[in-house]
This record gives sequence, C-alpha cells and structure tokens, in this order.
Amino acid sequence: MTELKLVRLLIVGITLTAGLGAQEATPGATEASANTTAAAAAVATGQAEAYVPDFLEHLVDALLALFDVRESGNTWQHYGIAALILVGSFLLRRIGTTLIFAFFKKLAARTRTTLDDKLFPALEEPVKAIIALLGAYAAVKVLKLAPQTDMVLAHAATVAFTCALFWLFLRGFNTVLDHVHLIARERQLGVAAFMPWIKKTLVVMFVVFGVLMIAQSMGADVKAFLAGLGIGGLAFALAAQDTIANLFGSVVVAIDQPFKIGEFVQIGSHAGLVEDIGLRSTRLRTIAKALITIPNKTVASEAITNLSRFTQRRVEQVIGLTYDTPAGQMDAVVEEFRQIILAESEVDPTSVMVFFRDYSASSLDIWVVYMTKDPDFQAHMRLRQRINLAMMRAVQARGLSFAFPSQTVYLDGDVAKRLAGIGNQDKPVT
Repeated sequence: MTELKLVRLLIVGITLTAGLGAQEATPGATEASANTTAAAAAVATGQAEAYVPDFLEHLVDALLALFDVRESGNTWQHYGIAALILVGSFLLRRIGTTLIFAFFKKLAARTRTTLDDKLFPALEEPVKAIIALLGAYAAVKVLKLAPQTDMVLAHAATVAFTCALFWLFLRGFNTVLDHVHLIARERQLGVAAFMPWIKKTLVVMFVVFGVLMIAQSMGADVKAFLAGLGIGGLAFALAAQDTIANLFGSVVVAIDQPFKIGEFVQIGSHAGLVEDIGLRSTRLRTIAKALITIPNKTVASEAITNLSRFTQRRVEQVIGLTYDTPAGQMDAVVEEFRQIILAESEVDPTSVMVFFRDYSASSLDIWVVYMTKDPDFQAHMRLRQRINLAMMRAVQARGLSFAFPSQTVYLDGDVAKRLAGIGNQDKPVT
C-alpha cells in the first residue's frame, strides 16, 4: 500500500507541475488546474480514495486551457468545444468503429471457428452506443451547470454507461450461447433440447445481476433487498417444491443425457419413443401411439433403459426335439446348428454357444445363444429369421421332429382292465 501511495503522489505531483506550467503560460487558466490542486490536497491528507480525477475531466480542462477560456459562465467557446466533441465522437462512431470492426472481421474470416464471425458483428452496435455516450457526456461536462444538474447528470451517466456495458456483454453472451446450441444440434447432443431454456435462464440471471449493479451504483441498499428476497424465495420454494423438483429433474436429465428426442426408452413401467423433453415433464409416445407425460422428478429418480443405444443384440433360444431322437442324431444336429450360425457374417463368432442342455418334461432341449454385430432391430430380426428357417430345414432333412407339450397317460388296475375289456367287446368276432 505504501508503494501505491508513493506512485499516486508522484503522478499527482507531475500533474500538478504540468498544471502550474500551463498556468504560467496562460495566467487565466485557474480553472484548468482546479481539479489537479484538489487531487494533490486529497493525496496530501491521505484521502486519495475519496477523489480520483478521471480522464474526462483532464480532457475538458485541457481543452478549456487550450482555447484560453477565462470566463466563469458558459461562453461561445464552451458551446464550440462541446459541439467539437460531439462531432468528433460522431466521426469516431461512424468511421473509427467501421474501420476497426472491418479489420476484426477480416481476421475472423481466416479462423476455423465461426464464433468470432458472429461475435464481432454482435458487439459493433453496443460499442457505437458507448462511444456516443462518451461523446455526449464529455460535451455536457464542458458546460458550466448547476450543482443539482451536475448531480442528476452524474446519476444519468452512471445508469446509461452501465446499461450500455451490460448490453455489450449481453450481446456477446447471447452469441456464445447460440453458437453452443448450434454445435449441440449438429453433434446431436442431448443438451440441445435444453439449450433454449438454459439460454433464457442465464439471460434472466444476467439481467437481474445488471439491474442490481445499477441499483448499487445509484446508492440503493442491495444487501437488504437480497436478504428479503432470500426469505421470500424460501417461502416460494416450500409452496412450489414439486415444480422445483421437476426443474431440478430436468437439469439432471440435461447433464446426464440418458436419452434424447427420437430414442426409444423405458422409464419405470412406461416404454415409448421420446417425443419432447420439457422443463416440467418428459413425453413418451408408446407403441400403441398413446402419449404418456412423466414428471421430470420421476424421470430423475427412476431406472431408465435406453433401448435405442444397443451396441449389439443378444439372441437366446431353446429348441426342443422329441424324445425319440437318437443320441447320434442329437450330436449331429447340435453341430449343424452351430455351423449354421457361424456361417452368418452378421453374427459375432466369439458369442456363439450351442449345447444339448436339458431333459425337459416333453422335449430334449438344445440351448442356442449368439450376438448380432448390428444393433438395428429390423436387421437383427431378419438375421434371426434366416437362422430359424435354416435350423428348421436341418431338422426336417434328418427326419426328426420338434417337440411340443404333450402327455402320455398309463392306466392300470381293475378300472383299466374293465376299460380294456369294453374295448375288446367292441371288436367284431371273426
């Protein structure tokens, strides 16, 4: 801090010396050194933070000294200098910014990204507005106004410059968010569906922050307002906890991206095509074309199965042959089934398993498992159909039969004998 004060003393001393030299060269330039003397006095008393002369005041004082303006009131020189500043700022706004931004646009055209191509045109108008405000404020500062008018002018300038700066940042912020949204859509990211409301939320927060900054610069007690807002926000949160839970659920879906629009998913007991992802709910279109609306808090808490993101599809079958199949034939059929599956190029050969597995109640069971390389459902079903038909032909070619649920009932005892006798009596005597 000591070094900082020494530097300030040195700067003010140099400024004071320059002001005294100008006063000797122009005896009537007392007003030109008034701010410098005030600054030196403030630093000498250790109150440099209370008064810091700005560049605009020095510029106005230098112009008044240059034109040797001695009168205390507004003269034609004052109005002439004000008009000169206005014209200069207008030329700088029209010509200077055009040339500068044309140069930046040429540089942006040479880069790979398109963000700078959009950013510089978005910032051009706010920069022009800031230059116009600077020129207007400098022109008014030349004139001698009443203290009350100066105070109103200072507050108006604070609000105007703060609004212009926030407009500048807001334009840049919007451009960046639009660029991110475009990239998300091109890459088909799940967050693309949430970008519109993410943008609105961030813009609202940005605007609220800007309003609070302007209120703070105007002397308002922002801390008390924020404290009251916190109490009101707590009451609102308690009253709208379901809505807030849905909003947080949508944020979780946006961050985790378990699905996106157009994918077929199962959320809890509901399955369907994702048709819309909103702030409050997610909508599914079922196979029966019914529309299901699920609150996002339920989506965030339920297990989600994304049926559109298979890397492969697994097929598991049990093929039953009748009990009259000989052991040799069974061994040959199992091997033939394995070769039929391995002959398909769409099957992952490392996943193929074919075994005579069980003696079931009415069949000899052959267990078949394989994985398809293509996760597409229709391609998987076409492959499965080809393999099933080939297995059917192999069984028919060997004279074997597929088993089906059946029962054989054996009767014994007096009832069975009587039934057998009744059956024999029905036979004709030859």
